[in-house]
Amino acid sequence: MYMARPAAPFVLTLADAEILQGWLRMTSLPQSLAQRARILLRLADGQSPKEVSEQLQVSAPVVFKWRKRYQEAGLEGLNDLPRSGQPRKLDEAKIKEILTLTTQRVPREATHWSLRLMAKYAGVTIWQVAQVWAAADLKPHRLKTFKISNDPHFADKVVDVVGLYLNPPDNALVLSVDEKTQIQALDRTQPMLPLKPGQIERRTHDYKRHGTASLYAAFDILTGQVIGRITQRHRAKEFLAFLQQIDRSTPAELDLHVILDNSATHKTEAVRAWLEKHPRFKLHFTPTSASWLNAVEGWFAQLERRALYRDAFSSVADLRAAIRRFIAAHNEHSAKPFRWNKTAEAIIGSVHRAKLAAIKHKFLD
Repeated sequence: MYMARPAAPFVLTLADAEILQGWLRMTSLPQSLAQRARILLRLADGQSPKEVSEQLQVSAPVVFKWRKRYQEAGLEGLNDLPRSGQPRKLDEAKIKEILTLTTQRVPREATHWSLRLMAKYAGVTIWQVAQVWAAADLKPHRLKTFKISNDPHFADKVVDVVGLYLNPPDNALVLSVDEKTQIQALDRTQPMLPLKPGQIERRTHDYKRHGTASLYAAFDILTGQVIGRITQRHRAKEFLAFLQQIDRSTPAELDLHVILDNSATHKTEAVRAWLEKHPRFKLHFTPTSASWLNAVEGWFAQLERRALYRDAFSSVADLRAAIRRFIAAHNEHSAKPFRWNKTAEAIIGSVHRAKLAAIKHKFLD
């Protein structure tokens, strides 16, 4: 009696797997290519063609088709265009053309490149563009904003703050302090649909507002722990109450080096008078338009991402309770010493180059 020989295991190279995962993060990727990427990634995870077919709701012949195409021609085999033999390879000149268009030109009909537009302009296929962009780590669909600080004391302030991060003083705590204002208690109009195999978590786009709260936080760079105070408003009065809370919550024999921004609420007469009576508080102001230099901003991003963005709150009290739970859990399980790697000289040099680039761009335009 003869038994059928088991199919050889599907092998996806690490480099190709990274490229396919990059494709799935592209919002402009055609669904046909996304489906083929998912098929190959699931096969590489050890799933059988039958399991992949059922989970992705495609026919078994489709799974076998794209597995065979990849085995014969690699990622280039995912191309839709008819071809005989091996698919056409991109030469160095065409790759350079795609990179030049991506980084130095914009299409006439849009503000940035998409896979389809670049394929049209460069005369190549969508998957070839995706491959070139992935290899060069180019993401035209993404955008980050920044603002160059024009603080006349920028260099001195950077040296001061970075010096505290890299070489904290003895017998002292270094606290990064800021407030996250107008945190909204948002509730969805319908219950969320939970995550399950083959389906992502879903929620309604519209929501109900139940009010706002503000959070003052002091991030200890030596331990990563946070002192928090939730308030209804964010005036100098609330900031002063937070300083008093810090005073009560920290060992009295230690100096407190407090890093904070240039908000007017941090510099009122009442705050100055209180600080004069509490000389262990030593304030260090970041440059204007340089909130990225304040370590607590990274912790605020964690709070937003892990506790606020995907939750729903039926009241401000519900929101406050969620923030308190996150602070307690962070201090108990997640807190770790803050690490700052960039020197003051490197930061000052980067800002100087950005200013020169802005001036050059202005005159060239």
